[in-house]
Amino acid sequence: MKRIDLFYGLLIGIITSFIGSYLFIIAFTPYSFIGGLQILKFEGELGKIITLGTILNIGLFFGLLKKQKETMAKGIILAIIVLTIVTLFL
Repeated sequence: MKRIDLFYGLLIGIITSFIGSYLFIIAFTPYSFIGGLQILKFEGELGKIITLGTILNIGLFFGLLKKQKETMAKGIILAIIVLTIVTLFL
């Protein structure tokens, strides 16, 4: 049961990061989402956008800890680590 909770936390963390990136692009840039991704990748700013999108995971992490879902919270941390490694290569 703990491995599936870790996987769910990882999946939720990655999805939340992409939702945060989507919201950031829509709210703070004049581009549409797909066009914004292409332009920001060309400019070399995509890693920064993914990093800003990960801010939502902080609230999710503490919410899971409050509900005593420690294994899922570990999955959120794992998602942040995976996204950090991906961001290094973008």
